[in-house]
Amino acid sequence: MATEEQQDPFTAVENLKTALAGAGIVLPSLAVDIASPALKLVELGRVRADVAARLADALRQEGQA
Repeated sequence: MATEEQQDPFTAVENLKTALAGAGIVLPSLAVDIASPALKLVELGRVRADVAARLADALRQEGQA
């Protein structure tokens, strides 16, 4: 079950930015979707193919840890 902190989209964005930065990845469009606050959505945005590949590699490595 998600904690209250995990349900807050602003905290989620900051936590994700920090985690991605640790892997050397920046998602320039990463933000809270303020158009639908009740849904608590996070906008991940678009990235170049090389950034998507690095993100996939980072997730794979974490899955093996």
